Amino acid sequence: MSRNLSERQIRLLLAGIGVGSFCLLMLLEVVTESDELEIGDLIVDGVGLLLMVSTTVGLVLLVHRMQLQHTEKLDLIRDLDVARAEGTAWRKKAEAHLNGLRIEIDDQFERWGMSAAEKEVGMLILKGLSHKEIAALRGTAEATVRHQAQSIYQKSDLPGKTAFSAY
Repeated sequence: MSRNLSERQIRLLLAGIGVGSFCLLMLLEVVTESDELEIGDLIVDGVGLLLMVSTTVGLVLLVHRMQLQHTEKLDLIRDLDVARAEGTAWRKKAEAHLNGLRIEIDDQFERWGMSAAEKEVGMLILKGLSHKEIAALRGTAEATVRHQAQSIYQKSDLPGKTAFSAY
């Protein structure tokens, strides 16, 4: 079956083939019947032929649908591979930018003459942590972190946390 036909067109085509096949088989049954035609025999033969034709048409539809799903699956796998490759490339690019930013921040902290502890507190402030969170993370008193933060603001000549983070 052509891929240019829509799902509906394929179903209509198969229905037409099924109806035509049923009619031809019934005609063949009537023409080749050597005994006298009885309505009961005709109905039984008709139902048997109808089941056979409908089963065949259903099987063809099922195989067609399986082929479509297989094609869709392959397309999805290809799209997933493309998305993974793009994600990997984006992560590498973002990582390069972040490394550059980290180097610039470290250089600026050096120019301001910060100690190692002040650099660590400064990075945590830039990450958005509160003084209390920084103290808990570093295992120090909140007052110590507050004092180090004040020292950072003085060395950077910035009025406070908001200005420091914005810088």
